[in-house]
Amino acid sequence: MDLDVTSLHHRRAVHRWERMSVGDLLERVTWSRPDKLAIVGRPGAYAAERFAAMSYRQADECANQIAHGLLARGLQRGDVVMLFCENSVEGFLAKIGIAKAGLVAAPLNPMMAPDLVEAMVELVQPKLAIVDAELWAKAAVPFAAKGITADSVITIDIGGGVLPGSTGFTDLIEGQPVTEPEVEIHADDIWEILFTSGTTALPKGVMISHACSYAAGFGFALSLTRGLRLESDIRLGTCLPLIYHVGDQPFTYSVFLCAGTLVLGRRPAPAAIAEMVTEDKITALWAGSPAMVRALDAELTARPELDGSSLTVIVYGWAALPPATLASLKRHCGEDLCVFEIFGQTECIPCHRFWPDEWPELFAATAPQLNYVGIPSPILGSTVLDPDGNDLAGQPGVAGEAVYRSPAVMAGYYRDEQATRTAFRYGWFHSGDSCAYDDDGLRIMLDRYKDIVKTGGENVSSLRVEAVLAQHPDVAKTAVVGLPHARWGEAVTAVVVLRDGASATEEDLIKHCRATPATRRRSPLCSPTTCPRPSAAKCSSTGCARYTRTTTAASTRRCSRSHASRVGTMRYFEPVEWRA
Repeated sequence: MDLDVTSLHHRRAVHRWERMSVGDLLERVTWSRPDKLAIVGRPGAYAAERFAAMSYRQADECANQIAHGLLARGLQRGDVVMLFCENSVEGFLAKIGIAKAGLVAAPLNPMMAPDLVEAMVELVQPKLAIVDAELWAKAAVPFAAKGITADSVITIDIGGGVLPGSTGFTDLIEGQPVTEPEVEIHADDIWEILFTSGTTALPKGVMISHACSYAAGFGFALSLTRGLRLESDIRLGTCLPLIYHVGDQPFTYSVFLCAGTLVLGRRPAPAAIAEMVTEDKITALWAGSPAMVRALDAELTARPELDGSSLTVIVYGWAALPPATLASLKRHCGEDLCVFEIFGQTECIPCHRFWPDEWPELFAATAPQLNYVGIPSPILGSTVLDPDGNDLAGQPGVAGEAVYRSPAVMAGYYRDEQATRTAFRYGWFHSGDSCAYDDDGLRIMLDRYKDIVKTGGENVSSLRVEAVLAQHPDVAKTAVVGLPHARWGEAVTAVVVLRDGASATEEDLIKHCRATPATRRRSPLCSPTTCPRPSAAKCSSTGCARYTRTTTAASTRRCSRSHASRVGTMRYFEPVEWRA
């Protein structure tokens, strides 16, 4: 045993009695609440019945078996294991087992385009891959191109059997010890590489340390347990991606740090989320977008047998919530329901927070046209800088870039020193998000820096136009881009997907925008059958711009990096000035 009782700096806490390891999150609770449910899988979110609901002791022992199984295959500390999975109990425990083994999890979004999958495999050089059976068809070609064959694959048999030549998940853990593996782990070790969405460039590998994950979890634990008698009463539910998305940092580890229960759905669908809330008595919901919150409210309204009264907290992000939706939710869940918007990203997830109940008059007057993101969390230092690194605090209304400092920030972009140096210039992490202060010091999120449309000498926020269009009852999805235009420089252009059975025309949507003060210029509209999506499978302005800039009117073709199976005919309309 190596002990150091003389050094007061440059110390490394690696002993089991002192270390900080994501792999220890479950194990620590076995000493206090071993039989408490740690993780519950909703229908479709587990392959074998034994994984449907697991106590802290069961989950920890399974994760230990995963760790031993991986090490028995010859993997060594720091080796990368790639995951190609949607939500499942097995997939989630695989990540914990990878952390226990001192390995590095590199989960991929299964909606990522094949060429990007190849690029990410090339970047991280995985020694092994864990793949859902139903997703193997998507992974097979890009994996094979980079030398990943069946004998280096672990199959989670969801939606199919074990891939011939691969090892089944249950076979991986069969006969393995349930005890903790003897591996040296330090808080600053990288245990996960998450990939950026690739909406502005090739995705980058975000290096997440054990310490970063702990800080993110602690940073959300208090917010997620509001309204509960005890923090261990938390039952957090979500159907949003947690295997490959940064949501794992604030919305799973926080639960285990409270000794609560995580309820995991396979994929997001409003009916499934509403049923999960009712049947599993969810107290905290990570809902994702305001659109999903609205859809949940619609389910609770339309189906009186559903019960939302257990909810005390709903978290959403990316855009503002309509006040009418919040009022309706409080009728379903109770007046003490606490909802708040978060604003963060893969590289830094402590997040700004905006609580409508703290600023009710502001919320009523501005949402959803203005995306107020409030103030930084207590573990997040943040301001807004201009391009020269000057602080814009005290200059309300001046757009700049949101920058961050926090213990819950990435270590860097894997194997990309230049991008890392650029991101941390002036001693801050640069988010790429355009924000401004208001008169009271609250932050307003304007847009991604590269998604600002420069038209007629003005900067137009694509997010603000999207927020207005999304309020039209016929609009299912929309993305706003800037396209080159001889007169305006760029024309604010909306790509719109209508709801099934809807009949709104471009003139209807323009009239809708004219009635909203937040939109100042009439814009050309495009109407595809399916909205192009980039590597993160979002309805994305970047994906739509990539498509519209290379497609002529009345033509139909595939976008090279789109995951939409078909993009329909584009209709173009010349931009016309109009009076506010």
